[in-house]
Amino acid sequence: MDESAAIRPYQIDIPQSSVDDLHERLRRTRWPDFSAGSDWARGVPPGYLATLTDYWLNDFDWRAQEARLNAIPQFVTTVDGQDIHFFHVRSSESDAMPLMLTHGWPSSSVEFLRVLEPLADPQRSGGQSTDAFDVVVPTLPGYGLSTPFHAGWGNLFQVAQAWAELARRLGYERYGLQATDAGAGVAGMLAMIAPGQVVGMHLTGTSAGTPFGPALDPDDFDGADRDRIERFNKDRDEDFGYFHLQATRPQTIAYALTDSPVGQLAWIVEKFHEWTDPAAELPDEAVDRDQLLTNVSLNWFRQAGATSAHATYEGIQAWKQMAAAQTDGAGHGSEGSELPEGPPTGYAVFAADTTVRSLADPEGSLAHWSNFDRGGHFPAMEVPDLWVSDVREFFRPLRGLRIPKDR
Repeated sequence: MDESAAIRPYQIDIPQSSVDDLHERLRRTRWPDFSAGSDWARGVPPGYLATLTDYWLNDFDWRAQEARLNAIPQFVTTVDGQDIHFFHVRSSESDAMPLMLTHGWPSSSVEFLRVLEPLADPQRSGGQSTDAFDVVVPTLPGYGLSTPFHAGWGNLFQVAQAWAELARRLGYERYGLQATDAGAGVAGMLAMIAPGQVVGMHLTGTSAGTPFGPALDPDDFDGADRDRIERFNKDRDEDFGYFHLQATRPQTIAYALTDSPVGQLAWIVEKFHEWTDPAAELPDEAVDRDQLLTNVSLNWFRQAGATSAHATYEGIQAWKQMAAAQTDGAGHGSEGSELPEGPPTGYAVFAADTTVRSLADPEGSLAHWSNFDRGGHFPAMEVPDLWVSDVREFFRPLRGLRIPKDR
């Protein structure tokens, strides 16, 4: 057996010298003299960021968070030269359904910490034993602990192939998918390349359109959908600067994200402000502050701010090549070819989301659709109770469709 294909137990052990270096850099932060005030119109206000930085330096306990992460069974395996880190929480229930969770940007597997136990041991949180899952949480290449990063791995199709290989190595012949943001793109690819393995696909954190696509006409929509379209257009115009920079010049932003922990903090926190529940005034009112800083710390220690930016670049380059190939090949060689029918798919749309059903489901073929008036782009962090309940509800009728695994 190829040793690189082995599944290797893993424990996080950040050197104390790296922790000390972080603290020294935080103490020596060079703050900008100019301030436009305390609102978020130009980005993260310095007063708020200084408060959060002070907490990161003086109150946040990395070693406690490291121990919390190390209490979760975690592993690394290598696929085509790229190390893939993943949590793997097996349920004690013999008929638990395998479920693979995939995060997006600017996140990591830390996003799902609050839902691991309810998924694997539902009776401890008021659920039924028949709702149990074996939970696999891989980290996208270039993010969190799936570093160092190898060129080409931003291609979501290649990532989906790696997820299929990971499931095979774990012995899962049939499994469910739950994904958000860029992870939803991976899930969609995986459902196409492994339709016989994917039982169903539950998505969050999707959008009415793409950052590089056209604005949408609000007059084509009514009510809540019109509001979502207007918010999407605003996001497209004002909130996707990070995306265009990472998609075109990732090396330039990599220096700032690698050299300045406050720069890395601001880069992530600004998105948590924009994308979380609009009822929360500040990011750490929407999500747990320590969980947020654990994600930021992993980005810092593993230099994943830079590599996740490069993964964005790689993904967009692959998308451009695919789009060009489709344009060049239009009307040639496609006769009689059809995509396989996808697995049952469900969406959960939270308060801050801009997903619109008529765009996501124009043919009315979705198996499940939920709207919530709380939460946002990181529902497993913000409203884990709603998230878990919806995931359970979606997969209940699909459990009989799988092949029981050999335990």
